[in-house]
Amino acid sequence: MGFLAGKKALIVGLATDRSIAWGIAQAMKREGAELAFTYQNDRIKDRVVDLATQLGSKIIMPMDVSLDEEIDTAFQGLGSAWDGLDIIVHAVAFAPREALTGGFVDATTRENFRMAHDVSSYSLTALARAGAPMMAGRAGALLTLSYLGAVRSVPAYNVMGLAKASLEANVRFLAADLGPRGIRSNAISAGPIKTLAAAGIPGFRKMLHHVANAAPLRRNVTTDEVGNVAAFLCSDLASGITGEVVYVDAGYSQVGMSFEE
Repeated sequence: MGFLAGKKALIVGLATDRSIAWGIAQAMKREGAELAFTYQNDRIKDRVVDLATQLGSKIIMPMDVSLDEEIDTAFQGLGSAWDGLDIIVHAVAFAPREALTGGFVDATTRENFRMAHDVSSYSLTALARAGAPMMAGRAGALLTLSYLGAVRSVPAYNVMGLAKASLEANVRFLAADLGPRGIRSNAISAGPIKTLAAAGIPGFRKMLHHVANAAPLRRNVTTDEVGNVAAFLCSDLASGITGEVVYVDAGYSQVGMSFEE
């Protein structure tokens, strides 16, 4: 019996099998969790339905996290299917492509800033607000995905770095506010992984190469490794952990200087 047996988890943001969300979903399924999924729009619906079906899930709902009415409708549907909720995985981030091209100042317009923060950070608060009633009386867990760009300048990451910094602060405030209700809030800051989403970041291959050479483990991490940590953080094994940003990056974030070997 897995350590998530009996848990019900909603995974928001799964889009492809080349994603961290897929690694998390696989790990949670392996450990016994019952899963539900959302999809942003009809363009990716069939893909998400196929992936969810592979993991034995029949609960797949539309949800655009930038629209409160869609969030409310999705949780109403989830409430009809389940008598409670234990886990919400927030695997959502977005900034317009032009915001990730060129220098930070020139690429960061007011609208790009607003959109990146709304979709990448505020949506976690919106999900927590909608999901908290279903977590009442349960050991609830919120989990989101951050990146080192939240605390350090990373080339071309631009406004997404600011949005991830907001997201990490969001995790801490949610932990403080929801902790008395027994709901924990944590984030994983994963190292660079060759996912479909990462393909939109200019120079990403150089980033992978640099991290693999500089990280203490001398390699990049995998979606499976991130998924394993996510499953742990959302389980009762991590019942004393909240408000944390856990780095899963082969140790890269702890290195001050490195030289090419």
